[in-house]
Order: sequence, then structure tokens, then C-alpha cells
Amino acid sequence: MKIRHTGREDKIELQMTPMIDIVFLLLIFFIMTFKIVLPEGDFNIRMPSPASNVTAQPSETPTLMLRITADPNGTLAGLRLDNLSFGNGPQAFAQLHAHIRSLIDDEGGPGSAEDQEVELDCDYNLDYGYVVRAITAITGYVKDGQQHKLIERIKFSPPKDN
Repeated sequence: MKIRHTGREDKIELQMTPMIDIVFLLLIFFIMTFKIVLPEGDFNIRMPSPASNVTAQPSETPTLMLRITADPNGTLAGLRLDNLSFGNGPQAFAQLHAHIRSLIDDEGGPGSAEDQEVELDCDYNLDYGYVVRAITAITGYVKDGQQHKLIERIKFSPPKDN
């Protein structure tokens, strides 16, 4: 038997044009399917502009601390504004409202309580209805169809570990 082409080597040539075409098709595919996702945590926050060496002045009126305690069932156990206790009955919120009106002196006209602030310190297991009633007693009232505002700035103290 005779072996043909023993002295001759076949050269294998790679065709570069189809490979380049495939690379460009893949590149176009990935560019067209790429979706830009906003990074998490990138919030639009309006920060106050930096003041020129001006420190924040503390408010002249101290923050009133309203402590609302609850019994193990979540019902109202006590209502105390700074050192003044209002008890735990249905009249407690009315007494709180009357005391806030005497402190703010809402007859002084609008804007008399702009700087006053109340911090609510509530027990963890307190029913939220009592918190709403306390906020209602603090913020104002309606008389003769007109709304009278008392304290508008309310904040909550951070929860405590039980």
C-alpha cells in the first residue's frame, strides 16, 4: 500500500473574519442588554448649607418630656409631663391638655409656641391609641370651627431594651 502525501504538510488556517464577526455580535448584544441600576443607598437628601463659623444656638425653651407608662396589658398606667403627674384615668388627657394650654398661653396669638417641643417617652407595650390621644391633647384643639394650634414639634425618644 502506498501512502500518499507523506512529504507534504497540510496547513490549517484559521479564518479570522468569522471570529471577529462573532466578537462584534456578542459586544453589541451585551451593550444592548445592559441595564444601568442606581446604587443602593443613594438618596436625595437636602442637607443644610454650611454656615460660616456659626454654631447652632440651643433653644431657649427646654424640651418637655412626656412619659406615658403602660401596665402589662398595654393599657395606660400613668401620664407624666416632666415632674407633674396626670394619673391614668380618662381625665388624664384632658388635664394634660389644660396644662399645655396654660403653659403655651394660646391666647397670645399665633406663633407663640413655635419653639416649644415635646418628647414622648412611651413604654414598649403601650397601646398606640393612648399615644394618639396624647398627641391630640398636645397639638391643639378646635373651638367655634377654628383650629387652635399648641405644640407642633413632637419627637419620640428611642425605644428602651426590656
